Order: sequence, then structure tokens, then C-alpha cells
Amino acid sequence: MTEDEARAWLQAQFDVSRETWDQLERYVAILLSAMDEQNLIAESTRPHIWARHIVDSAQLLTHAGDDDGRDWIDLGSGAGLPGIVIACLVDRPLMMVESRRKRIDFLNDVIADLGLGNARVFGGRVEAVPPTKAAIISARAYAPLPKLLESALHLSDKKTVWVLPKGRNAQNELEAVRPTWQGAFHVEPSVTDADSAIIVARSVTPAGKKKGRP
Repeated sequence: MTEDEARAWLQAQFDVSRETWDQLERYVAILLSAMDEQNLIAESTRPHIWARHIVDSAQLLTHAGDDDGRDWIDLGSGAGLPGIVIACLVDRPLMMVESRRKRIDFLNDVIADLGLGNARVFGGRVEAVPPTKAAIISARAYAPLPKLLESALHLSDKKTVWVLPKGRNAQNELEAVRPTWQGAFHVEPSVTDADSAIIVARSVTPAGKKKGRP
């Protein structure tokens, strides 16, 4: 996917308003500027930032379902991918979880700069987030699937949709958790890389756990 194709895909999928384009373009400029101070994205992806990072994040919305008013929780948000992108494109409540001080400060600065009233940051480890029932849980380059599910289970219920970009290892990671986790898991292709995939899951629970048990 070229940069022009990435922009065209965004417009076709989300009918992006001028205001939202301005926010996304501002965010890209902030990312590129901040790369000299901290390693927010890989240097090799700089020429492909719209495809590799913006569309790669935005595509998660196509698997997320309707907004039911509950939080979208993004784990290990880092540079704000996908959290900031999602918050620009839709006005649903979104919480980004990040434990590194510099990244927390960066995310709060971006939220303020872009005027994203629907987004906020939890500064701390995923395990420390107070229990809640998220509508969506996303995570991009946060942790291997077994650790990811274990650390965030207290943020979910049977209605929670997990949307987890896993690159070229998606199928392998999914097979690795099947003995210990149950739920409706499937793999969706990425629109930005034919070799990459997204794990989408619902009703996730540890294997052998009976429904209704706390």
C-alpha cells in the first residue's frame, strides 16, 4: 500500500472530515518531529507512515463493531498507535494504557494538542488498571498473546471484542494459546500487508472456566 493508497483507503472507509484530516496530519507531524527525542516508530517506516502506522491502526475499527458507550482500551499504547488514530476517527471513549513516563507525557501532550476530548491515558501497568468491562481491547506490539490475555482479562467480559494486530505470527500465536484459552477466535488479513494478520476474539476466558463463575 502506497501513501496515496493509504489516504484514499481512509477517505473511502471513514468519509474523513477536514477537521479529522487536520488532526491526523498534525499527529503525523508530531510523531516525525519527536522521533529525534525518543524511539516512537522505527526509522525504516518513516517514508511509509500513513500506510504502516495510520491505516494499520485505523483498520482495527472495521472489526470493532458498534459503539455501546463502554471504553475502548488500548494496551501498551506507546506512541499512540492505534489509540490516537482511533480517537481521531471516532468519538467513542478511549483509554490508552502506558507505563513509561516519557510515553505517558507524550500521549497526554498529543491529546491536548489535538483536542481529543474522548481520549485519556492511564499511567501504569495493564495489570494495575481498575477492573472494568471494555467494549474493545486493542494492543499493537504490546506482548505475546498468552501474556496479553492474562494481563487484561480483568478488563473484559463475554461481550468484549479483542482486536489484536499480530503481524506474520498471528496464526502461530493463536495456536499457542488454544490449550489454555477458550473463546471465539479468528484471524483477519491486514489491509496494509498481505503477510500480516489481526486476531479478533470474543467471549475470551481461561480454558475450563465455566460460564457464570467469577
